[in-house]
Amino acid sequence: MLTLLFSARAGLWPKYQAPLAQALDQAGIKARIVTETDAPGTVDYIVYAPNDRLSDFTPFSRCRAVLSLWAGVERIVTNRTLTQPLCRMVDPGLEEGMVEWVTGHVLRHHLGIDRHVLRREPAWDPVVPPLARDRQVAVLGLGALGRSCAQALSALRFQTLGWSRTPRTIEGVACHHGPEGLRLVLERAEIVVLLLPLTAETEALMNVERLSWLPEGAVLLNPGRGALVDDVALLGALDGGRLAHATLDVFRIEPLPAGHPFWAHPNVTITPHIAAETRPESAARVIAENIRRGESGAPFLFLVDRARGY
Repeated sequence: MLTLLFSARAGLWPKYQAPLAQALDQAGIKARIVTETDAPGTVDYIVYAPNDRLSDFTPFSRCRAVLSLWAGVERIVTNRTLTQPLCRMVDPGLEEGMVEWVTGHVLRHHLGIDRHVLRREPAWDPVVPPLARDRQVAVLGLGALGRSCAQALSALRFQTLGWSRTPRTIEGVACHHGPEGLRLVLERAEIVVLLLPLTAETEALMNVERLSWLPEGAVLLNPGRGALVDDVALLGALDGGRLAHATLDVFRIEPLPAGHPFWAHPNVTITPHIAAETRPESAARVIAENIRRGESGAPFLFLVDRARGY
């Protein structure tokens, strides 16, 4: 029988206890799941999200893999004690949630819905938006989440642009890569969606220079990572009129401090990191499948490349 350590923030275990047991049973895996252990050398797999109780992986000498509950691994991948294979979470429920958030807010800005729902005085203002096929929308980051969002936007007939560090091909999406590709995409994009992983190369990607490449009146959506954006540069672009609006779901500090300028800015929409949440039922099936693979000698799904950081 395998021993699994579930190590995450307090309060998460009750949500995962039944779905994880069911997923393991359906996969034919016999396992004992613990939330604490004084015998780390007996643990076969760690189901993990960053928490104060576990930061040193050295004692887990028998552990075959650390299975992250998060899609982003920037808070884990730099841990030098973590020498075991690390798998990030690519959860169908998380993916669907992200697609819904992105398409919903892209359509909100495309259709100019705020003009009507935020009106405080009577005004007959028949501004007709362009059709989606006449609007250019860019997705920066074409991993699992970015790809799905770009495909959904393309299906809505937006002129969809995509950018990634390395070449990608997605039907219906004009894909670009590299520094020159980034500038080309940003210079065309009326709405930009940030879905890049956070690495040394993407930290503050949207700085003063790159924000200046956007067409005047562009909109920025960030459901990816807070540190992809230089906050001061973003506020400057909003105040200077380069950006019409920023809709942000992630921030450098969370919860966003009460005194942060984003709260009071009329052209910033804040959502509290809800764009994509890992769903225990579907995430448990991903975890069970990776354990099944580990036990059968098959390659792990969603294995993190330590050199690239994701």
